[in-house]
Amino acid sequence: MAGTSSVIVAGLTAAAFATVGFLGHQASVNVPAELRHPSAGGAPAVPEAPRDGNHPTALPGRSGQGARVVYSLDDDRVWLVGADGGVRRTFGVSPSTVDPAPGTYRVTSRSKRITGSDGVPVEHVVRFASVEGTVIGFSAAVDGSAPDPDPRKRTGGVRETRADGAAMWKFATIGRKVVVVP
Repeated sequence: MAGTSSVIVAGLTAAAFATVGFLGHQASVNVPAELRHPSAGGAPAVPEAPRDGNHPTALPGRSGQGARVVYSLDDDRVWLVGADGGVRRTFGVSPSTVDPAPGTYRVTSRSKRITGSDGVPVEHVVRFASVEGTVIGFSAAVDGSAPDPDPRKRTGGVRETRADGAAMWKFATIGRKVVVVP
């Protein structure tokens, strides 16, 4: 009798897992396109931001509202935007080998000084995303050097100058919105 009941329990458990999996799949295919996001982080998608060719350092349109950090993957540029929507500072950055998907994130952690994933001592580290185990964040090399990323290594440090890193550190506190645009 004990063997029969364990077979029944195993069968019911397998059926329950199959049902949950099927329902989960059905729910995922019925999510509206504007809410889907390709990253594992689950950040909501941000629509393509139009560019002003005459003003390449202008804040991208549709990059959110309120106080936020805006990071453009295509332009390798960051904007620190105040609560009133005014740009407080903008600067170029050196990207890492792993990019976050476009979307809205929040600053999750910070470190005053550490060794970066490429082995370089960095300061003013502001982390906001993770892609397949690679943590993404802004930082400045202590020696002021620019990165020379090896495309075969997964690194997540978006490098800034030391002055820009200090400005980011002051502005991007825990919970601050970070909007990544294409």
